[in-house]
Amino acid sequence: MKDLLDATLVEIAARIAAGDCTSVEVTECALTQARSLQSRLNCFVRLEEDSARAQAKAADAERAAGHALGALHGVPLAHKDIYYEAGKVTHCGSRVRRGHAATATSPLLMRLTTAGAINLGTLMMNEFALGPTGHNAIWGDCHNAWNPSNIPGGSSSGSGAAVAARIIYGSLGSDTGGSIRIPAAANGVVGIKPTYSRLSRAHSMGLSHSLDTPGPLARTARDCARLLKVIAGYDPDDPSSSRRPVPDYEGATQRDIVGVRIGIPESYFFDHVTSDVGQALQTAISTLQCLGAVLVRLKVPSPEPLAEFSRVLAYSEASAIHGTWLRERAEEYSPQVRVRAMIGSVIPASIYIEALHLRPGLLREFVAAVFDRCDVLLTPTLSIPVPTLAETDVGSGESMWRVLSLLVHCTAPFNYLGLPAISVPAGFTTNGLPASLQLVARPFAEVMLFRVAGAYQNASDWHQRSPSLI
Repeated sequence: MKDLLDATLVEIAARIAAGDCTSVEVTECALTQARSLQSRLNCFVRLEEDSARAQAKAADAERAAGHALGALHGVPLAHKDIYYEAGKVTHCGSRVRRGHAATATSPLLMRLTTAGAINLGTLMMNEFALGPTGHNAIWGDCHNAWNPSNIPGGSSSGSGAAVAARIIYGSLGSDTGGSIRIPAAANGVVGIKPTYSRLSRAHSMGLSHSLDTPGPLARTARDCARLLKVIAGYDPDDPSSSRRPVPDYEGATQRDIVGVRIGIPESYFFDHVTSDVGQALQTAISTLQCLGAVLVRLKVPSPEPLAEFSRVLAYSEASAIHGTWLRERAEEYSPQVRVRAMIGSVIPASIYIEALHLRPGLLREFVAAVFDRCDVLLTPTLSIPVPTLAETDVGSGESMWRVLSLLVHCTAPFNYLGLPAISVPAGFTTNGLPASLQLVARPFAEVMLFRVAGAYQNASDWHQRSPSLI
């Protein structure tokens, strides 16, 4: 069992395709792991055992019949509880949506199914994606795979924990202010927020239509690259999705980075870095230099207004999405999330419009100042060691707000700009939890992100470490 669960997504897909193991065997291992760890991690909202077994059996029958196999044939996945499946309830971490079955299925889920993936069920998240920690007063808190006392990050909390705990080989999350990258960093896995509009958002629960970006989490950059290749591309149900061709992301992870310029910002992003996080990042930077990358120290346009405008858009649009429910069913929200969902109702329309109006110009300014000088910008994903659930709970006092702001300090500016960003494990901090680096590139330059992330992982072994609880 351990041999199967320790394999990466790419490895297990190859083994199933070669007949070294069956999808039924792999799926049973995943289900056993899920049942074993659910009481400690609380990462599943719904574990669909019978359906998963039926899918795995069908996948093995297709292979036995000699049918063409998809890129994810027979591989168990599970996804954040925001993606609709026709006939099923998508709770979005809330009680408000109980009893409301979806009438259509997310095109991203359909593309994964077409590629042969097995869906084990839906994963825990912050209520309505309003939070970066993994707390959920409705369904219970999700827990970090390395230490259940610590946050798993949010809002794609179950995705990060389940991938790190070797229950599944990959997961769909979504990212509005860091909600893929933060749980990826907290659990020591890889998570990518693609360029805004790279993926369809049709038939999923939104938080902020100006910022929301779906994306995958998995154990390696190569795993994420394969998942992104499967789900990327234009979708007529989402006219805002990009029509750009989808490149060979996975191939990029096997290229060298000789001569690639990596930018190290001189301000903001490293302002709150603790000594242990800083040491992990410096070791990672040295590794990249040894691989042939060229370091470029540079000043970046101030990210403070970008982070503030990101909050304006997120809260304003969240209040609009939740307006009717807040007026008619406010008591069904947990108190903290209800307050967060209402913040946008007091933000003046002129401020919201200003945030939208200034975005194209600020994006051009940032791209010119940064990516004319480097190919990839390197920052921390989290400036601080992964905090505990207690430190980030509503009962922990004023210090909670500082910790929460630090969790999104390095991630939220890039949601406002719509830039692609990937979090990659880069060591451990003194509390025994993962540290990670973040790589950012110009719009639609995910290939460059995968190239650098893949080279780094091919030269390091942090992604091969597994939590002691498994």
